[in-house]
Amino acid sequence: MKQNKYRVKIDEEKIKTGNNLEEDVGFELLKREITESTGFNCEQYKEAHFKRRVNVRVRATSSDNYQEYLRLLKKNPIERERLINALTINVSEFFRNPETFDVIEKEVIPFLIKSRSDSLIKSIRIWSAGCATGEEVYSLAILLHRVLGKDFDKYRIIIIGTDIDTLSLEKARKGIYLENVLKNVDASTKETYFVKQSETYQISNQLRGIVRFKRQDMISESCTDRFDLIICRNVMIYFKKEIQEQLQVNFHKALNKGGFFVIGKAETLLGNASNRFKPYNARERLYIKED
Repeated sequence: MKQNKYRVKIDEEKIKTGNNLEEDVGFELLKREITESTGFNCEQYKEAHFKRRVNVRVRATSSDNYQEYLRLLKKNPIERERLINALTINVSEFFRNPETFDVIEKEVIPFLIKSRSDSLIKSIRIWSAGCATGEEVYSLAILLHRVLGKDFDKYRIIIIGTDIDTLSLEKARKGIYLENVLKNVDASTKETYFVKQSETYQISNQLRGIVRFKRQDMISESCTDRFDLIICRNVMIYFKKEIQEQLQVNFHKALNKGGFFVIGKAETLLGNASNRFKPYNARERLYIKED
């Protein structure tokens, strides 16, 4: 009897190992299909995070395993869009982490304005990397208009928002939002910078005129422009550490000398990048380009 129990145990282990191997193969085939069909580089993301996002769609489609989901993905373009949305989804709202925007409004923007006071062409360039549906971009536009006041039109201002998700970018360009993402926006700001349309709010044309949205994979597409302020918050945390470090070095290159760099509260500067920035406000993860 002991021998039979031992054999049963061995057979169960074989079955378990076989199922795990089949799952691993299915997952690798799925990753390859996602990369080839969408250009989304799965290998650059932390696997645990990536797998959680994929599993959301596997469960939503009632697929029994990765290979079954892969077959669905190949024949259903709508599901491909839904998967990309699941992989790139970000929590976004106006003035997320208000204390960070408070420092930007009271210290960073006045510094940029003062540094341009003697310039023939007064320009301010800002990049919101991983902008999702545009709330962060428009929050920055509101701050610039609020600080500059009557001098707003004297400056050549451009705020660029980039993201890999085309559907999010389409929403950002429209600038129409439900009230739930405006919880940090006071009544006066709503009245000044938004047009109420039934149950939604649309950003004013004046602010939409200084923003640009474009699709960009920040990992594979380097930026050749120069900016005075770059904000990339709560995006890099999902990437592997070597990718995070490379991104931070790339952001350093894209900044003008003395430019500001803001990252998420749960993120840190890594490796070579940590030597290239000087802390300005460590609590708010705000840094200045040193060289």
